[in-house]
Amino acid sequence: MLVRSSASAKQSLLRRTFSSSSVPERKVAILGAAGGIGQPLALLMKLNPLVSSLSLYDIANTPGVAADVGHINTRSQVVGYMGDDNLAKALEGADLVIIPAGVPRKPGMTRDDLFNINAGIVKNLCSAIAKYCPHALVNMISNPVNSTVPIAAEIFKKAGMYDEKKLFGVTTLDVVRAKTFYAGKANVPVAEVNVPVIGGHAGVTILPLFSQATPQANLSGDVLTALTKRTQDGGTEVVEAKAGKGSATLSMAYAGALFADACLKGLNGVPDVVECSYVQSTITELPFFASKVRLGKNGVEEVLDLGPLSDFEKEGLEALKPELMSSIEKGVKFANQ
Repeated sequence: MLVRSSASAKQSLLRRTFSSSSVPERKVAILGAAGGIGQPLALLMKLNPLVSSLSLYDIANTPGVAADVGHINTRSQVVGYMGDDNLAKALEGADLVIIPAGVPRKPGMTRDDLFNINAGIVKNLCSAIAKYCPHALVNMISNPVNSTVPIAAEIFKKAGMYDEKKLFGVTTLDVVRAKTFYAGKANVPVAEVNVPVIGGHAGVTILPLFSQATPQANLSGDVLTALTKRTQDGGTEVVEAKAGKGSATLSMAYAGALFADACLKGLNGVPDVVECSYVQSTITELPFFASKVRLGKNGVEEVLDLGPLSDFEKEGLEALKPELMSSIEKGVKFANQ
């Protein structure tokens, strides 16, 4: 018994040693790391054992965030970079760049005001990515994602560095919400729930496919309609709950960390990593579309088919297309003006 126990313990130790020593070095850069999403995202990425170097960039306050997060006793080394002059250093050698940079909507600010500010920020950051880490995977969180991903694509094309397999719009928060809301109505453990979410990342362009949810539950049409609407309006629900003093920052950081982890696993060769993401796509007539994507060493290995849709979902799909196309065109136009 003692011999077997000792041998078992030794094998377990060897497995742990091998697994930790065989994990590749991976540099992750967060652009906008001192913001409402950036700070909790920095914390969550510091906890990820797949990250060996964590680069935190923002226009202000990054040294403090880096010092704080850097005291956590996990694998990655943390460096904070502040201001335009240090953006190159923040990006050089990055395997994965996560972009939560931008401003939240403030009182008196129109949606066009918000778009022009955030689109301008994304445009500048993507120009730097094309120059300093052109082969990195890029995870776009900055809103409006339906437009900022096409902006990024156009900037990379202009630089001659566009690889559609390496650009992702992070729509994971829609999936996270759909899972949470579905589990509550279906009375099933949320950890066991899976719900694909397709389309885009704003309002009616968000289409959860509850007909494909697992485990299956016999929910009425009215309940599924209400779940769909709540998933689409999840951001507004948080803004209203915070009484106009903030938006979905913590849940967005969690979703961003989940998707980043999936990208790192794909880069490291873990098989069958599948997540929903807003990517260049041919599964509909739209040039960008969110659906299930298989991730791998090159980023997008395969964009998966939508699968069977209910009549309600087919209607939703057709309804979202004009609005999503308009957002895509708006992004392309901005990038090229």
